[in-house]
Formats: sequence, structure tokens, C-alpha cells
Amino acid sequence: MFDEKAFRDRIEANWPKTPKLELNAEKKQYYRDKIKHLLKEKDAVIIAHFYVDADIQQLAEETGGYVADSLDMAKFGTKHPANTLVIVGVRFMGETAKILNPEKHVFMPDLQATCSLDEGCDPKDFEEFCKQHPDRTVVVYANTSAAIKALADWVVTSSIAVDVINYLASQGHKILWAPDRYLGSYIQRQTGADIIIWQALCIVHEEFNAEVLKELHKKHPNAAILVHPESPPEVIALADVVGSTSQLLKASIELPNQEFIVATDKGIFYKMQQASPHKNFIAAPTTGDPEMTCRACAACPWMAMNNLKNLAEVLENENNEIIIDEEIRKRALIPLQKMIDFKKD
Repeated sequence: MFDEKAFRDRIEANWPKTPKLELNAEKKQYYRDKIKHLLKEKDAVIIAHFYVDADIQQLAEETGGYVADSLDMAKFGTKHPANTLVIVGVRFMGETAKILNPEKHVFMPDLQATCSLDEGCDPKDFEEFCKQHPDRTVVVYANTSAAIKALADWVVTSSIAVDVINYLASQGHKILWAPDRYLGSYIQRQTGADIIIWQALCIVHEEFNAEVLKELHKKHPNAAILVHPESPPEVIALADVVGSTSQLLKASIELPNQEFIVATDKGIFYKMQQASPHKNFIAAPTTGDPEMTCRACAACPWMAMNNLKNLAEVLENENNEIIIDEEIRKRALIPLQKMIDFKKD
């Protein structure tokens, strides 16, 4: 079963111990040039998440790589001819790439870049939880380890979770959902499905505060509120649009509003501003005074472990390779492939 105290203790134990690396313009250019050279030399491509540093997102785009949410990151790696994939994000993203591309080398700048949702779903505990509910179809969020995916019937991202659960419910399935409590409850409200929910959460989205958000919206009454469904329900209730990172990016482009209050990791602002340079994007407020009481402050601390320096180093040294037990990989591939095939349909 889920243990709240053990979860919080594990997050504390795995919180990055060193501050985010800051580089001056000269150093940034040095590493950019080095990375571009190494990508060609090593037949490698950068696949980066929306939440990593803007310098890395820009470099990925300039070098023929890709910047996306976790679903499109996974698919891009299977289509690109490079023999080496450098996944810039958090560990479950690298594992997903390896599950789908066993013949390729998959590296990450820092293997300690984890995710609170991943940390909050221990494979042994979750396996026991599944055994207690053998009549339920196990659906897990992509933000989980390969070992958790190997226990699942389906894997979903936030962009297709509601559609998949609607489909399964229409077929008479009762659902066991993991690991995010807020995304799970959002899916439950949207679908009316019979769902038992594991109780982990994202420590970034947990901090968004509905009461302070209301006050901010009074100051920007014409701003549209964009919210990721990993946020608390009282924050979601204030949203004009609820969706995955790619869906929020799409909304920021298509909606006529000139201002947006965005309740997800601030890393997405790079792509939003790039697509709509004439629009203004404001970070949704976190618990209390952002300068005093928030911990993540709308930025994943593990995403921030990725930087130009360790990206250059992993390409040069070819360390930090993702290795997955083959039996686990094969089992995890089955629900992951269902996700990809469902998206095609």
C-alpha cells in the first residue's frame, strides 16, 4: 500500500543536493560547439522534454533533435535513424526510450534525475496492491519506472489518459490507476469510471495554490488559465484549459487571449514564447509567498539537473547509459505499445 510518510521521506532523500548549474555566455557557447561536434561524431540525437533548460531545448532544435512531451519523445526515438539517443529529462523518459529502442544506446546527462511520481510507486508495494485487486485493469501513467510499466495492462500519458479510460470503461473494465492521485481523480471526474487510485503526486504541481491564483487572476482578468491535470482539483476547477504540456502549448497558440497564467513547470515557457512572442505568460502562484515557502516553485528540481556541461560530458564519455533487464523490458513494452497504437487510432 501507499505510505505517505515513506513517500515524503524518499523525496527528501532524493532531492538534488547541488544547486542548478549556472554558466556564463562564453561557457555556454563552448559547450554548445562541443555538443554539436560530438553529436555528429557519435551518430547521436538529443530528445528533450519541454521542462528542461531553454538552452538545451534550443540546441536540440538546432541539431535536428526534438523537444516534446513524454509521448512524442518516445515516438521520435523509434523513427530517428541515429544509433544513439540522448534523453534530456528524467529517468523514466530514458527508460521508455530504451524499452522502445533496445537496439540503440540510450544515454542521459544524469541518471539521478528522477521524478516524484516514479519515486512514489515502489514496484514491490505496487505489485502487492495489484494482487489485492485482481479484477481490475491496471493503467499506469508514463511517469513510472520500467518495473512499474511491466506490471501494467496499459500505459498512458496525460494527453490520452481520459480517452483511454473512457474506452476501457465502455468495455466494462474497472480500473486500478497509478501513480498520480490528482491526475487519477481528474480522470475519474471526467469519465465517471470505476477507479481505485494510488496516492503519489507530483511535488511541482502539488504546490499550485487556488486561492492565490484567484487573486492573481483579478490582476490579470483577461488572462486564460492553463492547468496541467497533475494539479490539485481546486486549481483545475479554475482552469480555462486543462491538458498535457503539448495540449497547453497548443491552447496558448490557438486561444485569442494575449495573457496566460500557466500552472505547470515553467520550462514550457520557452516553447510558448517561441510560438507566440507577442503574448505574455505568467507562472501560476505556488503555496504562499513564492520567495519564502515554496520548495519546487513551479520548476522540477530533477529536470534542472540537466545542463549543457553534463550533456557534453555524457556524449564524450558515453557513460550514464540506460540498462533495463530484458524480461522487464519485454513486459513493459506490451502496455507501452498499446498506448502508441491507441494514439494512432
